[in-house]
Amino acid sequence: MATATARAKFATQVNSEILVEVRMLAEKEGRQIQALVDEALADLIEKRKKSTPRSHVMGAYLASNEKYGPLYKKLAE
Repeated sequence: MATATARAKFATQVNSEILVEVRMLAEKEGRQIQALVDEALADLIEKRKKSTPRSHVMGAYLASNEKYGPLYKKLAE
C-alpha cells in the first residue's frame, strides 16, 4: 500500500450497519476510521487491477470444464 503524504476530504454515505462494524473494528484495532477506509480503498483498487483469476479458481474451472464440458454445451443450447 502506498504511503500518502497529501490527504483529501470527501463525503459519502455508507450503510449504517457497515459503519457500525467499521467503527467497532477501528476501536478494537486501536486505529482511526480513516486508516481503515484508506486500507479498504487500496485493497479494492488492487483487487480490481488484477485481471487474472486466482490460480486455484482457474484450476477448479478447468477441471470442471474438462469433466462436464459436453454437459455445459448442451445446457447452453
